This record gives sequence, C-alpha cells and structure tokens, in this order.
Amino acid sequence: MILCVTPDKKLNGSCCVPGDKSISHRAALIGSMAEGKTVIHNFSKGADCWRTLQCLEALGVEIQQQENGKICILGRGLNGFCEPDDLLDAGNSGTTMRLLLGLLTGQDFFSIITGDPSLRRRPMGRVIDPLVKMGADIRARCDNTLPPICIRGTNNVHTVEYTLPIPSAQVKSAILLAGMNGKGQTTVIQKLPSRDHTERMLQYFGAPLTIKGNVICLQGRRPINGQLIQIPGDISSAAFIMAAAVLVPGSEVLIRDVGINPTRTGILDVLKLMGAEIDVLEQRSWNGEPVADLMIRSAQLKGAEIKDPLLPRVLDEIPVLAVAAAAAEGETVISDAAELRVKETDRLKAVASELRKMNVEIKEKPDGLIIRGGQLRGARVKSWGDHRMAMALAVAGLIADGETIIEDAGCIDISFPDFPDVMNALGAGIRAEN
Repeated sequence: MILCVTPDKKLNGSCCVPGDKSISHRAALIGSMAEGKTVIHNFSKGADCWRTLQCLEALGVEIQQQENGKICILGRGLNGFCEPDDLLDAGNSGTTMRLLLGLLTGQDFFSIITGDPSLRRRPMGRVIDPLVKMGADIRARCDNTLPPICIRGTNNVHTVEYTLPIPSAQVKSAILLAGMNGKGQTTVIQKLPSRDHTERMLQYFGAPLTIKGNVICLQGRRPINGQLIQIPGDISSAAFIMAAAVLVPGSEVLIRDVGINPTRTGILDVLKLMGAEIDVLEQRSWNGEPVADLMIRSAQLKGAEIKDPLLPRVLDEIPVLAVAAAAAEGETVISDAAELRVKETDRLKAVASELRKMNVEIKEKPDGLIIRGGQLRGARVKSWGDHRMAMALAVAGLIADGETIIEDAGCIDISFPDFPDVMNALGAGIRAEN
C-alpha cells in the first residue's frame, strides 16, 4: 500500500485513537495468568497486540471475541499453560516476544518464539540475561541475542534483585511476569523510570507489588483474579494527530479518552516546550491508568533540546517530533536516543534519510539528530517497513509543498489501521492506494 498526501488548509473536529498497545499487551498477558474471566474493552486493533493473543491461544488460553470489540480471556492461572505444538510467532512485535519470554520462564515446558525478518534482527540479550538468572534455559542465535529463541521454563523460578542497566519497560515487565511464579520476592531497580503499565496492571489484578522510588518489589506465587479492563486511547498513536494539529495552520482538534500515564506524556511536554497549545481536559482514571481528553490548536513551534531524562518518555515519538522540528523555527537537537537504532528499523537513519528527500536540513549523531527548521517539500519517500515512520511522513506531507507519496505504508496496521480514515475525517488529504 502507498499513501498519497496533499497539503492541508486546516484540521478540525474530534476523534478517538486505538486502544493503547502497551496496556493491551499487558491486559492480555496478565489476564491469562489470572484465575477466572478477564473482559477487555477497546483492545488495540493493531497487528502487534493480536500476535500476543494468537501466542496465548497457542499456549492453551481460551480467548473469545465478543460484540462491540470486547475480548474475553479465560485465565489459566499462574502456571497452567500448555506446551505449544508449533512455533510461537510474534510477527513484528518486540513487546510480544520479550514479555512472553517472562511468562514462559515460569512454565515447565519447551517452546520456540520467532518473528518476522525485522524482529529477528532485533537484539534480545537484555531480556534473556535476567531470565536465565531466574532459572530459564534460553538459547538464541548470535551469542544468545537474536531470535528465534528457544526457552525451557521452570516450576522453580529463582527470585532475583536485578538492577536494569538502562531504562527498559519491556525488560522490567519480563522480569516481573517471571517473578509471578517465583518463591519469594523479586526486586527490580531502575536508575530512571520507564513505562509503568505492568506495575499498575499487576496491582489492579491484586498482585502483591510495591513501589518505593525506583525500587519495585513483587511477592511471587500469589494467585490473581480476572478483572474488567477499559483500555485508554494510545497516546503514541495520538501523537501523530497532535503533531498534525499543531503544524497545520488554523487547526483545532479534540482527541477523546487518551491515556496520560506520566511515563508516556513526554510528547506533551516536548510539544509544549516547543510552543504548542495543548489543554488536558476531564481527567479521570480507568483501571489504575490516568485518562483525559486533549484539545490541540495550531501554533508556530520553536526548536528545542530533547535528551535525558525526558528522552525515555518520548522515545517512540521521535519520528514525528523530528517532523515537528523540521517545521519549527531554529535548531532542534535530539540526544541520548541510540536505542532507536535497534527498533523496527534504525529509526535515526530512516528519519534522516527520508526527511532529507523533503528538503529538511538534518544531521545524524551516534545517539540522535540535529534538525534545522524550514519549508518541507513534497517527495516520494518510504516507510522502511516501520509504522511510526509511515505515519510521521504522512504528517510531514500535510505541511509540505506539493504531493508526498509514502511507499510500503501498509505497516501502519501494526498499531493504527484506521489512521488514514481518522485523519481524513478531520479534513486531511490522505489517499491509500494498493
């Protein structure tokens, strides 16, 4: 699929975004470890989260798709899963692979997890190392780092006190899911905070988990019970609409029911730092997660410096923030983002390569980008098979001179399948062609 994007006069109206990917993954995984029924409303329609459901079904979990998009999961308890009779395929989803390894550490059987060519190039050593310390027998390619991954879990999970070498919500989550089957206390220490959806979800399900500063403690082998879950809108998906509304002159857009977990709101902080007008309205809580409506109005942005400690809270949004920087006055410097080189693609290289085609002055650093604002020019660009790249380039096309054509844009199905329709309902000119 290609996307053909024409510049906009303005965006107006209200919309919703898909259910949060990160929370959807965790609701499914933790619901499957619970006893009884978990009903999930607004489960993400993205391909990544459906991969998690398919892997859980292969492990013996009964999952029912009900009317109005509800998902019903009949939990297997902490260690009631079944050995799969085929490979577990995580597709493009690193979250599925890493978190599932944590769950499988506490299951006394053998399984193999693989993924698509992109995922098989993504390093898994940071999650494999602590899980081996917890008793799992794990084998992988290239010095035990690359998928496919073979794992034999254990019914005697060793509890650990583990300090994360760098902030990683996925590594932290894998350790905690493994620790659910550990006898005693599992402790995770993080030097900087990362996404805390797993901690919130475990607490909501009744797990004995405590947090003091950057130290997380979990008592293992305590059964949890199924719950009713309402998934907030994904702020990482909302980021593309927010950026477009800020950048297209005369725009005013309301995005309803968005998750505003403080570990995820770096996009709001950065856009406001650059001069955006964003109002956070009607704040409330859904199953332990803060939710609000976001009102965004167009504004002239200015360049900014984006680095630690803010950077971990905005890592996924760097492609679209690079587009915002390309339209801002002055220079924007992004640092401490080397992690982006091992995402779905090398996002730093991809962003620099494609934005240069659109007349953007941009330089790569080992850990970031230097971007000087100016007028974008329409061009033929490619997504590199990365859903966030495809949508960021669509936002760039809305403010460029002339038409922008984005190749290999079908990857947006990974997180936001309805992106063109939602944008066009607000007034955008995005046309999908096969």
